[in-house]
Amino acid sequence: MKKFIFTLGTTAILSAGFVGAASASTSGTYHVEKGDTLWKVAQKHSVSVDELKDANNLTSNIIYPNQELNVATIKEMTHKVQQGNTLWSISQQYGVTVDQIKEWNGLKSDLIYPGEQLKIQSPNGQAQQSSPSVAQAAPEAQQAQAPAEQTQEEQQQAQVEQTQEEQQQAQVEQAQKEQQQAQAEQAQKEQQQAQAEQAQKEQQPAESSQQASGKSMTVEATAYTANCAGCSGTTATGVDLKANPNQKVIAVDPSVIPLGSKVYVEGYGEAVAADTGGAIKGNRIDVFVPAEGDAQQFGRKSVKITVMN
Repeated sequence: MKKFIFTLGTTAILSAGFVGAASASTSGTYHVEKGDTLWKVAQKHSVSVDELKDANNLTSNIIYPNQELNVATIKEMTHKVQQGNTLWSISQQYGVTVDQIKEWNGLKSDLIYPGEQLKIQSPNGQAQQSSPSVAQAAPEAQQAQAPAEQTQEEQQQAQVEQTQEEQQQAQVEQAQKEQQQAQAEQAQKEQQQAQAEQAQKEQQPAESSQQASGKSMTVEATAYTANCAGCSGTTATGVDLKANPNQKVIAVDPSVIPLGSKVYVEGYGEAVAADTGGAIKGNRIDVFVPAEGDAQQFGRKSVKITVMN
């Protein structure tokens, strides 16, 4: 009889301890409803999915209706920056703001790097710690309750919803990565364009000073080609224009412009006075072009030239 009384008393004490633990857990627990996922619960309580799993000893993302989740044992944690992460995507993952992450980690800008460790805190402040009996009682209650109340249909629905949430999150991160890449490419194009414009500006003064250092005059200009009928293709100074179709050569009146002179021709560039012509007298020049069609298109015009030497 004494042994029976001792056992009954012990049972009463244990039962009272369990009830006390259960009631204490209600202040920091969440009652899972139909259609809930870990991601939804995490968003409601401004924590991450990993924090919920760690706090409740979960090994998967599957939860069940009427399951009690412990949300009062979330601690500060660190996040290792992965390739493609941004402060915005990390803040969305943990339910905090970009400014909070910057403040916790002393960041002065939004730049982060793969492998960097970032401190993440609960947005509700310092979380209260539950007693060991509460932390242990909750998973045991979940494991005992879930098989009885969870149907196969609800499990499948929960898995589908969880998959959809993960896909949406992956799409958001992919869109951010593509946007960052597009911005980087645009910045690179703008930099290349700026460099080209700067090089052009630096080149223009050099050309202007080159043109100014010499005797300038306005002449009447026409064009000719080495491929005309009866043309030898060799200039008066011996330049083979057929063999050198890209050579910049002009025909001049040697009494005005000495043969061998370097001449800058407006709209044509720097050329060598290497040829003469029967019709090229006085202030006239004939510019060499490779194609006969280009010569005809050039026509007859007044241009400014500078004899450089």
